[in-house]
This record gives sequence, C-alpha cells and structure tokens, in this order.
Amino acid sequence: MASIINSDDGVISGTAGLKSTGANDGALNIQTNGTNAITVSSSQAVAINGNNISADNSLGFRNRIINGAMVIDQRNAGASATLSNTGYSLDRWQTYLSPSGKYTVQRNAGSVTPPVGFTNYLGVTSTSAYSVSGGDYQAIVQPIEGYNVADLGFGTANAKTVTVSFWVRSSLTGTFGGALANNGASRSYAYTYTISAANTWEQKSVTIAGDTAGTWNSTNGPGIVLLFGLGVGTTYSGTAGSWASANYMTATGATSVVGTNGATFYITGVQLEVGSVATPFERRPFGTELSLCQRYFTKLDGGGASLQGFIPSGISERQFYVYYKQSMRTAPTMTLTMSSGSISTQFIGTDQAKLVSNSDFSISNWTATAEL
Repeated sequence: MASIINSDDGVISGTAGLKSTGANDGALNIQTNGTNAITVSSSQAVAINGNNISADNSLGFRNRIINGAMVIDQRNAGASATLSNTGYSLDRWQTYLSPSGKYTVQRNAGSVTPPVGFTNYLGVTSTSAYSVSGGDYQAIVQPIEGYNVADLGFGTANAKTVTVSFWVRSSLTGTFGGALANNGASRSYAYTYTISAANTWEQKSVTIAGDTAGTWNSTNGPGIVLLFGLGVGTTYSGTAGSWASANYMTATGATSVVGTNGATFYITGVQLEVGSVATPFERRPFGTELSLCQRYFTKLDGGGASLQGFIPSGISERQFYVYYKQSMRTAPTMTLTMSSGSISTQFIGTDQAKLVSNSDFSISNWTATAEL
C-alpha cells in the first residue's frame, strides 16, 4: 500500500536526511538538511529548489514565444530602426504604431548590461514627448502562429490558464500595461505590471485565465497576439484583469513611454507558457531559434553577398530553383534587389521558388517573408 504525507502532518524532527514540513497555507514542503528541496502548493504547483515546474510544461516547447531572448536580428543586425505600422524589428517582434516615428527599436540599445543569463534585449527609445490621443497606439507585439497555441483551447470551455513572464527595464517608473488578444481584435485581456525602480532590470509575470469565448485561430494564421503597450489612447485601453469583447492593447492609465522624450523601454526573456506560475526561461539552441524565425523570414543571399547568374550563349532563358532554409509558414513574398539584369517568378511555394532569367544578372539582396 502506498503511503501518504498530508500537509498537516507536522514536522519530522532532525536536520539531516529527508524531512517533511506541514504549512498553514496548505503547501507541502520536503526538505533536505533544513532547506526546502520540493514544494507542492495548495494549487498543486511544484517547485524544485525554488524553480517552478508544472505538468503541462515538463516536456518540450514550454515557451510559445519565439526569439524571447532577442538573439535573432536578421533584418537589422543590431542597427537602430524606425519602423512603420506592423513592421518587424528583431525577428518575430512587430511594431504597432499610429502615428509612426514616435520611437526607435534596436537590439541592445543603450548598451546596458542585460539581466544575468541573457546577452541581448529589445530596446525602445522615444523620439519625442508625444501626447497620445484617443485613437493612437504604440506597442511592441508578437503574433503567435495558431498551430503553436492550438492546445491552449482558447474559445472553448477547456481553455487553459497561461502565464507571461519577462525581464524589463525603463527610465520611467509606474504602472505599465499590455494585452493578450485574438487575431480578429474582438477579444482581449488587458494586464498591468509595475516598474518600481528606474534603469533597473526587474522580472515580471502575469497570469491570465484562458478565454472561453471568442474565435481563436488554430492553424497557420495568427493565433494569439501578445502586446506590450508603449503609449495607447483611450480607444484601445481597457480595464485590466478580465476578458473583454474589445480591441484593447493595454490597460487604462498605463504609463506612456512615448510621452517622454528620450525615454527607454528594454525587454528580454519573454515567455508565454501554460500554467499559473512562471517557470525558468526556456533556453533553446541558437540554431533552433534561428530555424524557428526562418519559418517567417529568411535572407536567401547568405548575409548580403552578391548572387550572380550567367546565361550561356545561344540559350534564351534559364530556370533557377531556390530552396528555402526552412519550410515557410505560407508561400512567401520574395524581394529581390537587382544590381544588374532581371528575374521573373514562375512559382513560389512554401519550400522552394522557381525563377526565370533571360540575361546575365546580379542580386545584391534577396529575402523571403511569410510573417503573420
């Protein structure tokens, strides 16, 4: 017969070896040499040596965010960028902004030391002291593909609770906000977090009960959108802490980063996972993270090197097949910057493209985009 240790069984005396301690809050602690080794809370969350784990997150791909440690920057390679609405800065990180030009984005902007265990961060710098009006919005966003969140069951009675965690640093203090939303912008959950000290890295987490209403994509389109507000007007701000049939990007009253000239907002270690506790940041190999990013954007020129092709004498045209580094989310939009000659497209698929040229050519830049 199996034995059972109840949380109110009290203390097994002694400091050496295994010891259980009952807790008034209903938690069960198992200690070794007087230090908690395993803690089981009343909500059945488990922590081992202070690090939270959960049954849902115990195996593979805990973090539904791609490039949460901000290590991949295929487009800008660390250069500062001023983007248009829905443009991309670091891989997988999109800008929502209206009007444009109110902030710049740069990997490791300001060259501050990242939190322990990280080497990169996404840095936002305000370009003016802009007062947002009702319909204005400024935000950093990651849309997550439906296939990667289908198991969360949003829009059903079995919707799972999720936790968002991240490291943040700002020159401003106060209550900041963001939101979790569906792609149709018809369901959203505004949340808040507090930055207590200026220019200091702080770790935050927000737990959000899964939405049992609304329509949530579960295929290769945007499934869930995670937003961090940087200055949002009343039209797109709502009460924090509950799901609403509205297009909220942040919580009412949240601090506006773009409202202060030169204000900074740095973020890294972003994780969205199943469960009610934030577990340690999931670290994937660099090559794995790059491959995940290349499903949505890839540079086919090998980092800027010129690509050249020659048509032999007597041949009117030649066909070329380009195989992408990863299967892409959907047939991509290809952008070719020609140094000379011309190329026409006959076919673009998710794994390859068929191109045709009737003259010698040289390509200085070649990208494929299948962003959400």
